[in-house]
Amino acid sequence: MRQKKRRSLSSDPQAPLLDPARLPGHVAVIMDGNGRWAQKKLLNRVRGHEQGTETVRTIVDACCGFGIGYLTLYAFSTENWARPQREISALMRLLKKFALSERAEFMEKNIRLNVIGQKERLSDDVVKELDIFMDKTQHNTGLVVTLALSYGGREEITRAARQLAEKAVSGTIGLDDISEASVSDHLYTRGMPDPDLLIRTSGEMRLSNFLLWQAAYAEIFITDTLWPDFSKKEFAGILKEYQARDRRFGKVVCTSNDGSQH
Repeated sequence: MRQKKRRSLSSDPQAPLLDPARLPGHVAVIMDGNGRWAQKKLLNRVRGHEQGTETVRTIVDACCGFGIGYLTLYAFSTENWARPQREISALMRLLKKFALSERAEFMEKNIRLNVIGQKERLSDDVVKELDIFMDKTQHNTGLVVTLALSYGGREEITRAARQLAEKAVSGTIGLDDISEASVSDHLYTRGMPDPDLLIRTSGEMRLSNFLLWQAAYAEIFITDTLWPDFSKKEFAGILKEYQARDRRFGKVVCTSNDGSQH
């Protein structure tokens, strides 16, 4: 049988051929390695975060080109508050700069910004600019870029459990109303599809408290590449490998004598 020819979704001639029908709808990324990238180059850790921002732009642009609907980036965890205050302040300045500089680009490319996590813990000036950014892009219908800020998966699940418990105690809902669907409906990611693909850069083999509920059936890819060096070409290669995986979601796929699967 002649194989159906796949077309490239990228203008990059080095990118692998991708099947548009088998792209992940939602890609989540643990952007790790900014500090190590800077240290390897004998630079201040903040320079690593600055270079990492450039990689964010590259991957956002790639998702737009490939036609991916959702991109969620682990930008700042609840545990990151334990970092030195100087580094936290620098990260907040970079976040504010990103919010100010990218609005026009997001509007031009029809991208919507979303934020999940304990946004109220961020500095007031950062929250203000993020709120303006989200309000400005809320009606855009293309790629949804979600920044996970002061985010922790365990905190998110605990928060959802508390909200459901309060409703049960008040009689708003019954115990039988608590289900996987109702828990999902009380997470920060309410209304978003679960990630199909989760990428972690820098070679660390852990989820680090990121999307613990949502990533239950995500395909996970670990790359040794540090986030500032992560490229569109490597991203496309991961998408190519993702398309070769057999996603069964815990089910057994049986092959009949005629070769069909069910």
